[in-house]
Amino acid sequence: MHIETLFGIDGRVALVTGGSRGIGEMIAAGFVANGAKVYISSRKAEVCDATAARLVEEFGGECISLPADLSGVEGVHSLVTRIREREDHLDILVNNAGVSWGAPLEEFPENGWDKVMDTNVKGVFFLTQGLLPLLEAAGTADAPARVINIGSVDGIRTPVFDTFSYGPSKAAVHALTRQLAAHLAPRNIIVNAIAPGPFPTWMLSTGVGTGGDVDGTDWDAVGRGNPRGRVGTPEDIAGLAIFLSSRAGAFTVGEVISCDGGTLVS
Repeated sequence: MHIETLFGIDGRVALVTGGSRGIGEMIAAGFVANGAKVYISSRKAEVCDATAARLVEEFGGECISLPADLSGVEGVHSLVTRIREREDHLDILVNNAGVSWGAPLEEFPENGWDKVMDTNVKGVFFLTQGLLPLLEAAGTADAPARVINIGSVDGIRTPVFDTFSYGPSKAAVHALTRQLAAHLAPRNIIVNAIAPGPFPTWMLSTGVGTGGDVDGTDWDAVGRGNPRGRVGTPEDIAGLAIFLSSRAGAFTVGEVISCDGGTLVS
């Protein structure tokens, strides 16, 4: 039981949605650095292309940009088609693309509800559905394919911010994870979810008041409110994603694993 055998992902083919920044980029970087061939998608093509190029420059290997808007089924179908044109199997799917919307309860708009639910829940379901043939082609009894859905601690606890559609959307992702896991485990596809806490991302920077300025946010100050005394790092989230994608995670099915520095238990 060597480390390489237990946790190696060398040669695997992976797709990470929302992979151009934040948690998606952290996971994609961990995959690329450890020998996987990684496709990343995001809505903004120029940002997606730049991230893919930067990851290749930093880690070597392969990282391919496939921009897509996953808030609607047309964008989902387009991404499925482009992946299927390039690959005959897919070992790992990370459903990370997500959005949030903040507004006071009395003013929360319908489009803020629909946009979040469409991207965070509907997009996850239909992308997984569309990629089932490639996942089944990759999966065997000894080496199943993997789907990792990125939920949130806000789908488990009451969110701190006035993001009234975000928490319910992530709770739905957690429930969907368990349901898909039950259906797909016999088909050699393992489904799990990660529920991240505070990480230095664009989304969290908007919540703490720095308006998307990731570099200008005082993450040390944000981290002091966490039981671990810090925010998460790329190693934290990539390490967990690699575990769930490797031989070591092949008997872990339908779980929602928090990666939050102790936020939930505290």
